[in-house]
Amino acid sequence: MTKARLLKALDEVSTAGDRVQLWLRDDDAVEPSPALDRLMALTKAYSVPAIVAVIPENAGEPLSERLADEPHALVAVHGWSHHNYAPAGEKKQELGRHRPRETVLGELEAGFSKLAKLHGSRFRPMLVPPWNRIDEDLLSSLTSLGFTSLSIFGKERSASPIHLVNTHVDVMDWHGTRGGRPAEILFGEIADWIVREDRPPVIGVLTHHLVHDELVWSFLNELFEVTSGHSASVWIDPVVVS
Repeated sequence: MTKARLLKALDEVSTAGDRVQLWLRDDDAVEPSPALDRLMALTKAYSVPAIVAVIPENAGEPLSERLADEPHALVAVHGWSHHNYAPAGEKKQELGRHRPRETVLGELEAGFSKLAKLHGSRFRPMLVPPWNRIDEDLLSSLTSLGFTSLSIFGKERSASPIHLVNTHVDVMDWHGTRGGRPAEILFGEIADWIVREDRPPVIGVLTHHLVHDELVWSFLNELFEVTSGHSASVWIDPVVVS
């Protein structure tokens, strides 16, 4: 599974007269950092829109001022505090059934309002649940809070009360080294999504700038170089703005 396999998949798409749409979601931003600077520089160099999932509770003017200089940087709502309320033995979750429904929705409403005011035209009404998990019973209420889309991880299901714009390839090896995953595997996974008969409308790549190692940065540079230079692929802002 190499970069050549990704190029082959894109060539096949081009031959078919089609085009693949890609998007980048980067999680866990709160404040400016050298890692965020590096992500901004890299995505800017290749004209890749970066959807930055910001944790609202402790985010403030410093991050807003930093992103004001990056017209390709967009902001989504990453829960409220990124706090785990699930008991030991359960998968981590902030937006679950462990607290009253009105409490969870109230925090999401506060996060939406705070980030919309801080980031203005950069703000996108997308909810990115921490750990990519959210209680199903909350979904029907998200649009009433102003959200137009939800982003988790994996193939979008066919029926949802809110528009799904998922990520499909995560650059991090969370269950192993906790560093970057090998580039050849990542290129192969993206190629697999491209050639699927049920290919998503937009293929999402998930990053986490604060924990990237050199393996990740190198992969992203190669990925952007390959895809930005190919006529059959385009990086987009996938969020529906009302």
